[in-house]
Amino acid sequence: MSELVKSQRMGEIFEITLNRPGARNAINEAMQNELSQAFDQAEREFHQGARVVLLRGAGRVFSAGIDLQQFLTFDEGLRDNLFPITARYQALANQVERSSLPVICVLQGYCLGLALELALACDFRIAAERSKLGLPETRLGIIPDVGGTTRLVKLIGVAKAKDLVLTGRHIEAGDALEWGLLNAVYPKAELEQGVAKLVKSLVASAPLAVSYAKRVINDIVDNPRGLHIEAWAQAQLFRTSDFQRAIEAMLSKQYPIDWEGK
Repeated sequence: MSELVKSQRMGEIFEITLNRPGARNAINEAMQNELSQAFDQAEREFHQGARVVLLRGAGRVFSAGIDLQQFLTFDEGLRDNLFPITARYQALANQVERSSLPVICVLQGYCLGLALELALACDFRIAAERSKLGLPETRLGIIPDVGGTTRLVKLIGVAKAKDLVLTGRHIEAGDALEWGLLNAVYPKAELEQGVAKLVKSLVASAPLAVSYAKRVINDIVDNPRGLHIEAWAQAQLFRTSDFQRAIEAMLSKQYPIDWEGK
């Protein structure tokens, strides 16, 4: 495994770190593959005594989301059939959600788009003050398609999910906590203490009971139908001129764009 994702075992903790700080930890296909491998390793570590996974980002930002540059490399065949790409990213989020270990996502700076969708697949989300969260996909002419609508609605309800998804706006950590999107928010200097406190509480419970309880709760709020609908809608939107223009505008920093094409 290269250095796009780092992982290490520290006693009862298995830590996974997104490691592209120079690119604000933007997630590309290579990082996706390495994240999947890291969670495979976490599963093996569960059988060796690991009790908790910490998912975090190197540097000042958790992740700005998907790497937009890769969209420019997609050929016409991929644009006409987005389902395999969506399926791979959905599979990664499902892998995070179905981990035998409880997964704590540690957020700071920005957590946007695909990064927030991965955070939603985690069991707990703890953030530093002044962190910003958002699903800006509609500003690119697409929608969240890796559970960003499905998991979000079940977590915070229809009205707030529509607010976040339809506007594509960022919200502050304090608002995200009030909405139920985050479990806790701490001053940056106290973030690690807050994470350690949650880890201690989880470790105090019996490991198999925690793992089975997580599985039962996840199965009660099963997501497959919602994920299929997300993938269908995204496949339609990905072929539109709106999306192509939005990507070009975002990468060239020429926002806002004129959606009417005038």
